[in-house]
This record gives sequence, C-alpha cells and structure tokens, in this order.
Amino acid sequence: MPLLKPFSEKLKFILGFVLLTSFAGLGIGIARLATTLYAVELQASEFQLGIIASAQSIGILFMSLPVGILIHKYHPLRLFLVGSFFGGVVYAVTPLVRNAEYLIFCTVLVSFCMPFRFISLNSVFLQQIDMLGHARAGWFRGIHMMGFFLLGPVTAAFLVESYGYVSTFLVVAVSFLMTMLIAPLSLSSFRSDYAHAPKLEWQEIKSQLLLLKDNLILRRTSIIEFFSHSVMAFFGFFIVVIAMQNYGFSAPAAAGLLTAHGAAFVMALFATGGLITYLGHKTFYQLSFALATCSLLTLTIPERPLVLWFGAVGLAVALGMLHIVNFTMYAVISKQYGSGRVSGLTALVGPSGGFFGSLLGGWFGHILGLQTLFLPISLLFLWLIWYVRDLPDIKKKQPLRD
Repeated sequence: MPLLKPFSEKLKFILGFVLLTSFAGLGIGIARLATTLYAVELQASEFQLGIIASAQSIGILFMSLPVGILIHKYHPLRLFLVGSFFGGVVYAVTPLVRNAEYLIFCTVLVSFCMPFRFISLNSVFLQQIDMLGHARAGWFRGIHMMGFFLLGPVTAAFLVESYGYVSTFLVVAVSFLMTMLIAPLSLSSFRSDYAHAPKLEWQEIKSQLLLLKDNLILRRTSIIEFFSHSVMAFFGFFIVVIAMQNYGFSAPAAAGLLTAHGAAFVMALFATGGLITYLGHKTFYQLSFALATCSLLTLTIPERPLVLWFGAVGLAVALGMLHIVNFTMYAVISKQYGSGRVSGLTALVGPSGGFFGSLLGGWFGHILGLQTLFLPISLLFLWLIWYVRDLPDIKKKQPLRD
C-alpha cells in the first residue's frame, strides 16, 4: 500500500490540475467573447474597443512580478482563491450598468485579479513538472487553451443568443467560484520555504527586470514573445468586430471563426513541437514567421469571407508554433537564472504585448480601419525572419551564447 501512495498523489494532482485548468480556461474564454460582443452591443467606438481590449491586461502589468514574489510567502492556493472570488464578483456585476465606460471600469478591475490565478497555476505546475514529465507540458497548456479558445467562444455565443448578457456574465462568475472548489486538489501540493521567501520590495522586482539587459537570448526571446502576444490579443478581440462589421457575420458565425482559430492553435501546441528537433530553433522560428506573414496578408483581402477563415487558421498555427519555441527558449534560459525569476518575466512580457497590441490596435484602427492594420503587422513578422538570422540551431548542438 505505501508503494501506491506516490502514484495516488500523482493521479490526484493530474486530475485536479486538468479539471482546474479546464474550468479556468473555459470561464476566461466565455468572458473574453462575451465582453467583445457586449462592447459591440453598446456601440463602442474603435477607440473604446481598443481601451476595453487593453484594459484586460492593465492589472496584469502591475501585479505579475509582485504576485510572483508573494507566491512563496502566502501559498498559491490562498492567492488563487482570492483572485477567483473577487474576479467572480466583478463579472457578476459587469452587465448591471449598460455603458462602455462602466464596462471598461469592470474590465480593469478583473485584470487585477487575473495574476493571482494564472501565476498560482504556473508556479505549481513548474514545481511538479519533473514528476509529470516534460513531454506533458504542452498537453496541459493545450487543455487550458481548449477551454479558452474552443469551448469558451462557442459557449459564450450560445449563452448570449439564448439568455442574454446578464445570464452569460453570471455563468462566468459561477465558473470562477467553481474553480475555488477544485483548486485544493492540485494547488495544495505546492511546497515553499517560508523562512527564505523573498520580500516584496523594489530591489527584488528590479533584479528580475535587469535580466533582460544582461542576457541577449532572453531579451530577443522576450521581444518575440511581446510581438506574438500583441498580434494574438489584437486578432482575438478585433476579429469578431471585423467579421461582424465588414463581412456581416452573425455573432455565432463570428464565434465560429474564433473557435476555428483556437482549434488550429491547440492543434499546433500538440502537434508541431517535435519539429524543433529536426529543424532547429532558428529554422522553426523563421518558418513560424513566414506562415504568420502570409496569413496576415491573407487577412487584408476584403469581401472574401472564405479567405478570412484561411487567414485565421494559418495565423493560429503560426502563433502556436511560436508559443512552443519561445517556451523551449525560456526553459533553456531558466537553467541559468532559475525558473522562478524567468517565469516572473514571462508573466509580464506576454500581457505587456497584449496590452499594447490591443490599445494601439484600437487607436490606429479608429484612424486607418481595423482590417487595414493586418498589413503593417505582416511586415513586422517579415522583419522577424531577419531578426533571428544569427540564432544558433540547437539541433546542431551549438551553445546559446549571450
């Protein structure tokens, strides 16, 4: 019987973590599309849409590094419960006042709750990765994204069409509360040395930011991560608006486009990671950038709904590939600086890209038109092919030099 104890603990963690990440991803997936559709319902301008989209990242920018420090002092489970409770409360009251300014306010409040949830999940998962095996890392990410990208948009469109916005946001609130019940199954396994927990002070935060200055590979990977999250956030929020306003899509059809994009992204997470071994990191990067460039150019073609679907799927595959290769690059770097410090940076870099991608997208989209912006974004990814030209290929066993 004692021999079965480690197995039972591992099984308990896996089942608990799968359930937790599934519900967490589903709740956020419903909330993201519901927020977009609600903003369109309120007749928000392109600039207001950009503010709403970027507001989802404001709290993350301020709280990611501090929460990463607090994890070791207050335990991930406790912080996850706090973030889930207050996030659920805010979503429950979001549709009570029907104007864009109030929606922006609620979106900002929720963004301050999010780091307590996803950094807690990441911290526990990183600590358990050796027990689970590195091959499963992409699987767990894929499970979360299935709820976020696949089930969430479909569920949101159904709820909005059938029951309206008040009921939809109440479902989101309930999903947040349900994760509070599931969380102890997996998050209670976290082990922390409370006696040596870092203090929440400026020097500790500054030391994490200085890593970007000290390491060229870390800085380059973070720039790519920033840009990939920028286009992911811009597409994920505004493609629904573009499809409905420029192509006459209904809300379910626009949700279907986002679901197809999500399905391709999840497929890329599960299926393309092995190509890095054969192609090497540089070639894999350049292939991803080339596919993103072609897909973004496709998305600029007007009045062709079928082309819109092809562009959405192609871009998703490219972004999924970039997510994998960036993760492997961060994993290599974390061996030198420690996974905790690198994870704190990744929790800041990605949302920063999402914030500026959404904000600048809404601002420039108001001036030039939202669909027009896919052209300059495609040129950015074309430049990234050149940007990684001197990156050594890991498959050739060349060292990653600073």
